Amino acid sequence: MAHEESSVSDLFRRAQALRRERPQASYKEIKELLLKEFAGKPFPSLHNLTIPEQDARAPEEDWSAGLPIVRRGIQFQDWKEIADGILLSLEQTENYERERGPEGDRDDWHDRTVGIEESTKKGVGKWMPEELIKLAERQSKKG
Repeated sequence: MAHEESSVSDLFRRAQALRRERPQASYKEIKELLLKEFAGKPFPSLHNLTIPEQDARAPEEDWSAGLPIVRRGIQFQDWKEIADGILLSLEQTENYERERGPEGDRDDWHDRTVGIEESTKKGVGKWMPEELIKLAERQSKKG
């Protein structure tokens, strides 16, 4: 039976999950857990080296810091190197959030809604039924 190939995003999400499960674990321990879990499995494709959902957490230069190392690991078929790159990106993202807060929460310059807020409201108002808008507003007030 063939193993399913994991993407770089899958590996990153797994590292995040391990971090949540073991918040006191060091990055080295998380790396060892990743290596145990993925050793012997097919290597990710070079086709899509990205972690798209991280763009909302930190600037691209932080979350993408480890991708060149991941790429090299895939090219040389070295899980240790892939794990090193994934953990570098995870560490950079966590450090950014710890030091500066989540992306878009600090000031107007970093707010991604600046300049598009009116257009978004207009578009949502035009295409989204009123009852869904009310439901979304209630949900956002609860959360």
